[in-house]
Amino acid sequence: MSAVDGITAADIAAAQTRVPRAFFLTPRERAGRIVLWTIFIGLTAWCLYDFGFSPQRILAGLGKLGAIIAAMFPPSFDPELITEATLKIGETVAMAFLGTLVGALFAFPLSFLGAKNIIRLEFFRLGVRRGFDVIRAFETLVLALIFVRAFGLGPLAGILAIAVSDAGTMAKLFSEAIENTDNKPVEGVRAAGAARIKTIRYAVLPQVLPVILSNLLYQFESNTRSATILGIVGAGGIGFMLNERMRGYFWEDVTMIAILLVATVYAIDALSAWLRMKIIGRTKS
Repeated sequence: MSAVDGITAADIAAAQTRVPRAFFLTPRERAGRIVLWTIFIGLTAWCLYDFGFSPQRILAGLGKLGAIIAAMFPPSFDPELITEATLKIGETVAMAFLGTLVGALFAFPLSFLGAKNIIRLEFFRLGVRRGFDVIRAFETLVLALIFVRAFGLGPLAGILAIAVSDAGTMAKLFSEAIENTDNKPVEGVRAAGAARIKTIRYAVLPQVLPVILSNLLYQFESNTRSATILGIVGAGGIGFMLNERMRGYFWEDVTMIAILLVATVYAIDALSAWLRMKIIGRTKS
């Protein structure tokens, strides 16, 4: 009887006898897998059918997409278009900045109320955390639609939509950062006789501020991209102009607007990465 790496067929048979579940599925496990795969395949097939998926539709769509891409080049270099688009992109960036800032101003104090190492009353803390979840459940676009109806067209609705959405998201991220702080500095500050507020100020904040600022910068990047969509529903920014050009089939204008948007997002990403490195420092490999 041959052996592979010192293990013989007899050894394998003995192991199968001792721990059969390591080598074979039980009938219940096998049936469970069959049921799960059946549900997965059935759900996927139903979704494809219900959503009208078909090879003919895909091919027709690809043909139209090719025609649109062909119409997008060469891009328009109209100076008036570039000037107007640049101003609208600046408005979009300002919306993202103000919305992120206002959201962070509300999220920062709320995050301490949702951190278990700060608030010991579990029912209160859990209530605050569920409040974060409720706020985060509303997509920014939905909030923009609501605020447009309430405050009218313009950037104010977009700023409020971003601020409310970010308040829930950043409060959750900040509270998790607070919960993950090292307890040794806290114990040291308490041993020196510091009150609770000073303990947070000198032991907790220095640990979480770099993480909070990093999350804040990332959120600003994300909001700059998502704020483009808000203009489509009348919440200001470049989105309305982009939607207008698309409705009028001015695809060469759309291309130039897209180029300016990509350049803006790239510049913000580069600036954000530089700021993060300055704030947190270069990560050692």
